[in-house]
Amino acid sequence: MASPTARTLDVGVGDASLASADMVLNIGPQHPATHGVLRLRVALDGERIISAEPVVGYMHRGAEKLFEVRDYRQITVLANRHDWLSAFANELGVVLGVERMLGMELPERAVWARTLLAELNRVLNHLMFLGSYPLELGAMTPIFYSFREREEIQSVMEEISGGRMHFMFNRVGGLYQDLPAGWLDRVSAAVAAVRKRMPQLESLLVGNEILQARTKGVGVLPPSLAESYGVSGPIARASGVDLDLRRDAPYLAYGELFAEGGPGRVVTRTAGDSLARLEVLLEQTHVGLDLADACVERLRSLPQGPINQRLPKVLKVPEGELYTATENPLGLNGYYLVSRGEKTPWRLKLRSASFGNVQVLSELLPGCLVADLVAVLGSMFFVVGDIDK
Repeated sequence: MASPTARTLDVGVGDASLASADMVLNIGPQHPATHGVLRLRVALDGERIISAEPVVGYMHRGAEKLFEVRDYRQITVLANRHDWLSAFANELGVVLGVERMLGMELPERAVWARTLLAELNRVLNHLMFLGSYPLELGAMTPIFYSFREREEIQSVMEEISGGRMHFMFNRVGGLYQDLPAGWLDRVSAAVAAVRKRMPQLESLLVGNEILQARTKGVGVLPPSLAESYGVSGPIARASGVDLDLRRDAPYLAYGELFAEGGPGRVVTRTAGDSLARLEVLLEQTHVGLDLADACVERLRSLPQGPINQRLPKVLKVPEGELYTATENPLGLNGYYLVSRGEKTPWRLKLRSASFGNVQVLSELLPGCLVADLVAVLGSMFFVVGDIDK
C-alpha cells in the first residue's frame, strides 16, 4: 500500500523545476521477511529510503498484566512465550528473581543443569537465524542444514522437558525433575554431531560472494547509536559494544565458565554491518557448544543429589522489589519484580531484547536502498512476540 507525497526538485535549468512525489510504502504487517506481524512504514525518494517507522503491537497479549493474576509457579507458563526461540532463557529470569528475593540457595546440580540447558537453547536460537537470514536474501539451502543441526539439539531438549518450544522445565528452587539416565551421554553425542557438521553450514555462509555483496557495509550500526537505543546481544557486540552479562554480571555457573582459562568468551566485531552481525551469531554458536560440553563434564563429576528445593504449598515472596537481567540469546532480558508479600506479584515488568533491536531501525534504514531493507531488517535478529509481549 503506497501513498504519494508531493515534492518539488530543482533541476537547475533556468526557473524550470520538476515536480516529483515521495512514496510512502507499508511493508507488513503480513510479510515473509518481517519475522511475524511487524509493520514498517517507509518513505521513499525513488529507490532510496528517506524515513522508516517500525509499527509494533499487532501481537500484544498483555503478558505483564497477566503476570499479576498468577502465582509464582504459574508465571513461568507465560514468561517463556514472548521469545519463542529462547523459551528456557525466558524462564530463567523469572525464577532467578524470585529465588533471590526469597534468599534461596540452589543445589549445585541444578545450577549446572540450568546453565547447560540455557546454552543448548542459545544454540537452537542461533541456528534458526543462521538458516532463516540467508533465506531472506534468496539462499534456500542453508536453512536445511541449520534445521538438521537444530533437530540434534531439539531431541535432547524434548527428551528432558517433553516440549519442543515451551520447555517449562524451570521451577522456583531448581528444575522440574532430575536428568534422565544416560541423558548426558546423548547431549555429548548431539553436541559432537553438530560441531562436526557445522563447517558444512559455514561453507555456505562465510566467503559466499553473493551473501557478502548483500551484507558487507550494509546497515552499519555505530556503537554509540546501539548504546543510546538499548541495543544489546550479538547485534551490539557486532558493533564493538563489549557487553555480555554472563561475563560482566555472572549468574548460574557463568562466573566459573567465563573465568580466565574457561571456555567462555565474548564474541565481538567492529564493522557493525549486516555481515558482522551474522559472523557474531555464527561464532557464538561455537562458543555455546563449548559451554555445553563444559557443563556436561562438570555434571558428570558431581555426586548424585537434589535437583530442586522443597517449596511450601503456598509460595509467597517477601515484600520488596528487584530487577533481574540475564543474557538471552537475542540480548539483555530483564524482569522488574515488585512484591507486596503475596502469592502473586504486584508488578512484573519485562524488558525484552528484541524491542531495542527493532526501534533502532528508524535510524538505521534511512539512506539505504529498498533492495537493502530486508538485508538490514533480517540481520537485526528479533522475534515479534518479544517486542510486543
